[in-house]
Amino acid sequence: MIQIENLHKKFGKNQVLSHLDLRIDEGGIFAVLGPNGSGKTTLIKSILGMVVPNKGNLSVLGASIRKNWKYRQEIDYLPQIANFPGNLKVKELIRMIKDLRQKPSNEQELITLLGLEPFLDKKLGTLSGGTKQKVNIVLTFMFDSPLIILDEPTTGLDPASLLKLKDLIQKEKSKGKTILITTHIMQFVEEMADEIVYLLEGNIYFKGTIDELMAKTEQNDFEHAIAAISTHTTNA
Repeated sequence: MIQIENLHKKFGKNQVLSHLDLRIDEGGIFAVLGPNGSGKTTLIKSILGMVVPNKGNLSVLGASIRKNWKYRQEIDYLPQIANFPGNLKVKELIRMIKDLRQKPSNEQELITLLGLEPFLDKKLGTLSGGTKQKVNIVLTFMFDSPLIILDEPTTGLDPASLLKLKDLIQKEKSKGKTILITTHIMQFVEEMADEIVYLLEGNIYFKGTIDELMAKTEQNDFEHAIAAISTHTTNA
């Protein structure tokens, strides 16, 4: 699904990714974790083609992404911050994204699930953060793509909407899709992730299951295992 070899990225003198190797096989939920500045966002944006690495090879769906934009049509992406045009109505934004993607969509099912019908004629600039996030979720899940990337997907969601998001993710996983998630909510990771990828200083420090991480760090719960990694790497 995703194959990364010897990836490097610098911004000025700041080396963000260094000698990064990562393989993510098809199917399952992968949580990409790490402290601020560890390279998570740059890694995700490199996969999306939004950042061009200085060196290395990156393949998605079995093909190199170099000089190849069509692979992006097979990715559904939920950005951390939904910067929508404030003067557009919700239904206008959904229609615009459908026109751009030119793929079959199931937006009505998602609109009903998330209770967005009363907001379809409202302008995006008038919506609360949580409602904007629901719109964000509709735009992400209304297409049928094999790779889904979710950047802080729980932001602003109330408990009922969070449960619906979890169900959506599990439903997509059951179809054999690959889902990458970045989040700072460790309980969400513990409930959802099949594997975690922990980045530190631009490289992969750990890749494996939560049980394997707890065994490696000799901890009895996930949050303490993450804390132990952070403490170990800080003191190393």
